[in-house]
Amino acid sequence: MDIYIVTLTILGFVVLLTAWLPMIFRRLPLSLPIACLAIGAVLAWSPFPLLPQFNPLENREFTQRMTEIVVIVALMGAGLKLDRPIGWRSWATTWRLLGIAMPLTIGALALLGHWILGLGAASALLLGAALAPTDPVLASDVQVGPPRTGEEDEVRFALTSEAGLNDGLSFPFVHLAVAMTLMGTERLDVLGHWALLDVVWRLLAGVVMGWGLGKVFGVLSFRMSVGSLSRTRDGFVALGMTFTTYGLTELVHGYGFVAVFLAAVAFRDAEREHDWHEQLHDFAEQIERLLMMALLVCLGAIAVSVPFMAAVDWCVVAVAVLALAVVRPVIGWLSLLGSDHPPSESVIIAVFGIRGLGSIYYLAYATGHAEFAGVETIWATVLLIVLISIVVHGVAVTPTMDWIDGRRSARAVKREDVNPRAD
Repeated sequence: MDIYIVTLTILGFVVLLTAWLPMIFRRLPLSLPIACLAIGAVLAWSPFPLLPQFNPLENREFTQRMTEIVVIVALMGAGLKLDRPIGWRSWATTWRLLGIAMPLTIGALALLGHWILGLGAASALLLGAALAPTDPVLASDVQVGPPRTGEEDEVRFALTSEAGLNDGLSFPFVHLAVAMTLMGTERLDVLGHWALLDVVWRLLAGVVMGWGLGKVFGVLSFRMSVGSLSRTRDGFVALGMTFTTYGLTELVHGYGFVAVFLAAVAFRDAEREHDWHEQLHDFAEQIERLLMMALLVCLGAIAVSVPFMAAVDWCVVAVAVLALAVVRPVIGWLSLLGSDHPPSESVIIAVFGIRGLGSIYYLAYATGHAEFAGVETIWATVLLIVLISIVVHGVAVTPTMDWIDGRRSARAVKREDVNPRAD
């Protein structure tokens, strides 16, 4: 039997399932990522070698590049979704989650890594930095709807905008972990280099390049009388904007993740009501879903592999449970104290900090640039947290969002009854 043909056939079935299953799961407490993990596990257990015995520790470059591509495509899609203009007050929840929740989460996870897993300072910091950002790829069920659909309540907006920005803003801490490993005890030099290059320059370059290129794309698309990009009606322009923004920003040593998301936000700001935004978003979402499917099938195969199971002990399980059930919910909730959100919405925002492919990217990037002590333990912990997050959040998201939507509708009806419109 030709294994290539069999694999190609199964790949075709899996791709068809990625289009069909979301319709089936729409009202069920299941999600497409869960199905992809299950498919990967089944294929790994099958008698045919349809999937390679993939080990991210031995294929760091491949892991980094594949997760990098799917994350930047997801970031472009997330930015294109947002109808709300960026601002200090209108994005107040986002700034709370980024400025308060994210650094506290990094610190808390690093402490768990040190106390429970016995990791050194650099390895513990890497664990915290890799797991702190929420994921723009796997959080589609809790994000806002497509452009101009009006599906942008506070919960969905907060989770979408947070996932769009914190994937890049945790990068300075990943760089600090790498620098601490490479430079040993010369902490003053490490901190100086980190502050100037990895914090100030890279963040500034990411913001300037992203916003500037987004505005340029807006002019090319909507302001030119002849040859404007919007007249092409081609959705794949979204990929062109994504790769151009990411590539140019990385060439000047900026944070490409930050730039791609801000480019999408600035592009929407150039012309908010054009219907081409929907085509761009839909194309980016389809590419993202296809790439996500491939990676999660591989992750499902890894989850049932002997090396992964052997690396998961009670310490790893304890950190995974504490990270998802205590650290993010508590810190996320604390960061929203004093906001205008009803308590139920604050709890949902805090709980649904989904971990995913971005965490795997950061870990692959860092371990490819430096040797970390306890790297097998770090990989096992990150992969286990991602797997648990996919399953738990995937099961809980549909009933939770239905519940919060029902409460919001009931409040709207009550307000209408109290203050009826004049005929």
